[in-house]
Amino acid sequence: MRIARVTKDGKIGLAAKNRDAVTIAYGADVADLDAHIAAGTLAAAGAKALAGEAVPESDLTFLPLATRPSKIICLGLNYRDHAEESGLGIPEFPVLFARFPSSLIGHNGPIILPKVSEQLDWEAELVVVLSKGGKNIAEADALNYVAGYSVFNDASIRDYQMKTPQWTAGKNFDDTGAIGPWLVTPDELPAGAAGLKIECRLDGVVMQSSNTSNLIFDVAKTIHLLSTFMTLEAGDLLVMGTPGGVGIARNPQIWMKAGQICEVEIEGVGLLVNPIVAE
Repeated sequence: MRIARVTKDGKIGLAAKNRDAVTIAYGADVADLDAHIAAGTLAAAGAKALAGEAVPESDLTFLPLATRPSKIICLGLNYRDHAEESGLGIPEFPVLFARFPSSLIGHNGPIILPKVSEQLDWEAELVVVLSKGGKNIAEADALNYVAGYSVFNDASIRDYQMKTPQWTAGKNFDDTGAIGPWLVTPDELPAGAAGLKIECRLDGVVMQSSNTSNLIFDVAKTIHLLSTFMTLEAGDLLVMGTPGGVGIARNPQIWMKAGQICEVEIEGVGLLVNPIVAE
């Protein structure tokens, strides 16, 4: 199942995609993915969307999949080539930082280049949406806690990120955390979304190209390790880290500029497209 929060003609709804056919059921209640995940009614909501009005996908405005996740936990340096290009070594435990919901935008929404910086960088990432919570989750059972997967662009303001040892500022500018377009349920993908090509393109030029099998800490291991020290909750987002090829590590460095288009694509999960717009 592939579902998304959308608007059409000013009305909010939940869209479903079955092969190339897209349908929509209207209503804020049916489109509240946070509530459906928490209540365990995601499958029923998806079925309602599948039975809805047939629409061209191009008529939809995609919203962020989540509006109020309890946590957005991001992994840094989770691909070996990115850790090496950063010069920070291969982590023995996940490098973690937080994003906040105020930074999220949807597919086709503009990533904002802020007035205070020119150092806007791309990061292609897989995002995991949890279906339920728990503490001390066994690695062998961890994938049973996944509601679905989507695509994320962890667009980063690098000079603000590097102002302090903590990365919070550079990772939480408004309208920089792009997610979507679709939430893809686990039955559509290999276990743990492993073995999928992941790529970032800037104006059609490939900037990153890797495979989700290259994650240092895979989805199951990440869920297990996080749950050893915090209680995970239904609807939490786990943003799994980016491969090598980011702009800050290039010589010369490359930054995204207003007027460009950034695409992040994960095989079997989807294509996330966002224009870059000056504040």
